[in-house]
Amino acid sequence: MKILISNDDGYQAPGIVALYEALKGLAEVEVVAPEHNNSAKSNALSLHSPLYVHTAHNGFRYVNGTPADCVHIALTGLLGYRPDLVVSGINNGANMGDDTIYSGTVGAAMEGYLFGVPAIAFSQTEKGWAHLEDAGQMAARLVSQLLPSLENGPPADPWLLNVNIPNRPLAELRGFKVARLGRRHVAEQVISQTNPRGDTMYWIGSAGKAKDDAEGTDFHASLQGYATITPLQVDLTDHDRLAYWAPMAASLSGSATEPAATGGTSS
Repeated sequence: MKILISNDDGYQAPGIVALYEALKGLAEVEVVAPEHNNSAKSNALSLHSPLYVHTAHNGFRYVNGTPADCVHIALTGLLGYRPDLVVSGINNGANMGDDTIYSGTVGAAMEGYLFGVPAIAFSQTEKGWAHLEDAGQMAARLVSQLLPSLENGPPADPWLLNVNIPNRPLAELRGFKVARLGRRHVAEQVISQTNPRGDTMYWIGSAGKAKDDAEGTDFHASLQGYATITPLQVDLTDHDRLAYWAPMAASLSGSATEPAATGGTSS
């Protein structure tokens, strides 16, 4: 079995090292990760600049690009084979609720999923890497459960899992729980500052607090001490409202095909 690991915190981040150490006994593992921190890069690809791959002293390969870049080039030529699983993380902080839209950690896993490879994004719910080895053990527990189902080749319907692990000792983690994404309040206000040359610069504000953290959400389950598993999909279509917008589209289409009214009268 072969696993590709990437992340968005960069190839030197403690989280990716812990994930590699936790999984290397389960399969043949390779790391292709960003050279620098690429948090919140989502699914961005570098289309107008070249990408370069270098190998670190520990064998990790790193790329001067985004998390999605790393997985994309790995799967389209760099590796020379198709991995059985793409794993991203362990991220320094939560990727719950709305975070998944922006997350480079999720973006790396999603790139594998888009190529038909099952994928998992792992994150810790708080920053600081506390109890990181315990999070690695939880990741290994889940991966070891899933690998046997991939031994006969990729599934016809690949899956994408978003996993968030509380920063707790292993003995205090209550196991895994499947949960839906919650929602956050809008982000904090932008922070403006003046640089030494007198120009105004802006820093994106912090993420908002949890808004929908009801029972059944990833926010709620993680607070109860569970590592949350949220199956994700790429289809952003609001299927329930397709019928709502159809009459307007039909009306606009009818208006566009009607002949223009003539104005004025001839004398």
